[in-house]
Amino acid sequence: MKWKLFLVILVSVTILAACGSEEVEGGDGEKKTIEFGATVGPYSDMVIDAIAPLLEEMGYEVNNTEFTDYVQPNNALHNGDIDANLFQHKIYYEAFAEENGMDLSEVIIVPTAPMGLYSNSFDSIESIEDGSKITIANDPTNLARTLIMLEDAGLIEISEEVDPLKASAKDIVENPKNLEFQEVEAAQLPRLVDSEDASAVPGNFALSADMDLLDALVLEDMPDDYRNRVVVNTEDLEEQWVKDIKEIVESDEFEQIIDDKFQGFGKPQWMLE
Repeated sequence: MKWKLFLVILVSVTILAACGSEEVEGGDGEKKTIEFGATVGPYSDMVIDAIAPLLEEMGYEVNNTEFTDYVQPNNALHNGDIDANLFQHKIYYEAFAEENGMDLSEVIIVPTAPMGLYSNSFDSIESIEDGSKITIANDPTNLARTLIMLEDAGLIEISEEVDPLKASAKDIVENPKNLEFQEVEAAQLPRLVDSEDASAVPGNFALSADMDLLDALVLEDMPDDYRNRVVVNTEDLEEQWVKDIKEIVESDEFEQIIDDKFQGFGKPQWMLE
């Protein structure tokens, strides 16, 4: 009798395993469940409110894992815990992949919350006074964006040879208003809008702090290299589910959701053509 009981258990486990695999793949063997990962805040919101509903209309089940740092989303992708992530720009993911021996590729660039210069002391760029103190991010990538934004606004001039992975305030070559720059952790920048003359806040941190992007004195004219993108393992790049992610992001329905729920987000060049 024991061997018959063992046989029944074995058959039951086999059936359950088969059912489990059907949740991931359809009868044609194609993937039907997509595991996304995104940082807490606007990009998790973009997955949940814009990407997932449109993929679900195509027959996919979409799950989203939220991360609170910029390291684990790529580790999870590389390890196969998630299928795709949304949180990073081109310069970051290429450097991270090279440093950590990963083979990652972008699927498509998405609308991205721009960095802005915020102030409760001044109501325009022109009104910023000589010697004002501006808080800026201390990580090189956000700092490079900050310097470019401030240069575009006419506040400073920076060296033409700024390395976006090694930028610092030392790259400022002209500072006509003698502005004082204090470098701090990017996550602290929103709260410093009240205590300092001005603060250059990356878009994701501004939104996480319930700031209105349109309240900025100036928003960065963000190059596409600094816009976030959906990233997957390169080996998956030609899979149908990846092509479907690209298709829904390119759709009019996706752009309408962005216009309705993500006001102030800068659109990539492909959306403007």
